[in-house]
Amino acid sequence: MSAIAEPVPLTLRTPRRARPASALATLARRRAALTASNPRQILVPLIGPALLALVVAPALKVATGGLHSGIDYESFVGVGAVGLVVPLTCIFAGLSVIVDRHSGAQRELLAAPVPRAYLVIGNLAVALVLSALQVAVLIGLSGLRGGVFHITADGVAWFAGATLLFTVFMYGVAETLASRISKQEEYVGAVPAVAILPFFLAGALFPIGAMPGALTTIAKFLPLTHALALMRYAFVDPSGKGLHDIWGMSNVATEAWLSLAVIALFAAAMTAISIRTFSRSAVH
Repeated sequence: MSAIAEPVPLTLRTPRRARPASALATLARRRAALTASNPRQILVPLIGPALLALVVAPALKVATGGLHSGIDYESFVGVGAVGLVVPLTCIFAGLSVIVDRHSGAQRELLAAPVPRAYLVIGNLAVALVLSALQVAVLIGLSGLRGGVFHITADGVAWFAGATLLFTVFMYGVAETLASRISKQEEYVGAVPAVAILPFFLAGALFPIGAMPGALTTIAKFLPLTHALALMRYAFVDPSGKGLHDIWGMSNVATEAWLSLAVIALFAAAMTAISIRTFSRSAVH
């Protein structure tokens, strides 16, 4: 006598997506571990800006008589150097994305049950922390060297907002380039145009009004110009001369909010573009 077993239904389990906060934290910790094992990403971006703040700015202060548009020149350049350290930090972060794609675990991560946007946002979180650390060190060095900063609670808020949004924008640029460029050599070749040229046009070393009219007009459309004007308004330029050079208005608070909105718009646009570019490049 034979028994006929009843068929047992099979239950196919689909992999569950990780919770957003947990997934982002895991991806950010992974990127931070990779970055911490590579000290050049922390130290190298600080070398040039630190030389500007500690050597070049004091020398130019003596050569120019100490004041520039009514602002202590050493402080003027100390803040301006932020416009170099943040782009370099973000560019190095983007370079590590290319390395991760070729010899790291990016392929395995793409197969994980998390949205691809999380990989970009996790990397961005680490770039924000690194940039914040380096900017704090840079301003501290400038202050120790003789820079004069008028730091208030409102000023810290304006400075932090401008730095945060500009870092988001720059990392969006770096991630987009990393997704579109396959070779490290080609990526490094884009650094002067992306990270260094805007530094000289955006009023980092002198007001944008000192340049020819065409270049001044171009500078007004650069996110870095708005970011530096806001940073100086926060710490060294309470009258908002840099903001007046951009907007030509009489209300400095309105100019500050307008510049913050410009940086926020660029940051949101570049983040969306970087996520889209990364997602499209991941399927090729």
